[in-house]
Amino acid sequence: MFADPVAAPEAYRQSLLAALGDDDPADVLAGGPAAVRTLVADAGDLLRVRPEPGEWSVVECVAHLADAELIVAARYRWIVAEDEPLIVGYDQDLWVSRLRQVDDDPATLLAVFDTLRRWNLELWASRPEEDRQRVGRHNERGPESYGLTFRLAAGHDRVHLAQARRALDAVRAARTEG
Repeated sequence: MFADPVAAPEAYRQSLLAALGDDDPADVLAGGPAAVRTLVADAGDLLRVRPEPGEWSVVECVAHLADAELIVAARYRWIVAEDEPLIVGYDQDLWVSRLRQVDDDPATLLAVFDTLRRWNLELWASRPEEDRQRVGRHNERGPESYGLTFRLAAGHDRVHLAQARRALDAVRAARTEG
């Protein structure tokens, strides 16, 4: 579990950066779609099973990754195109629950995630180095550059892929015990 992004924004940032470590964020992000496809295939009929009430299932983790990719796609473009744009946060738990993401089609989620991820990686590769210093003003966390936002996204991938794996392991363990 990582820090609350609203109550402890710097701790949240640091937790995502720690998940990334010294790895190249573009490499980490490029591997995300394959990792998600493998996870979905591995989950099989356990895809929608929550390990505990209030915890996300594998498909809900995948839906969150797709949502996050949609959000970060807009953030990248605002930061690169506009001067210090406002970057609005969102409540991930409300998106998962109110959008009823437990019912989402994993094939659609994977298609959206993969397409947006490729588009975001192409933007990263095509922009000059100085664009990585451009800043947006996150309404919960303050100033964040394009480069920092990109690195945070890579750490975010790792955090939620690990969460999905833990959920699957817990569901399998409960089935074995039961």
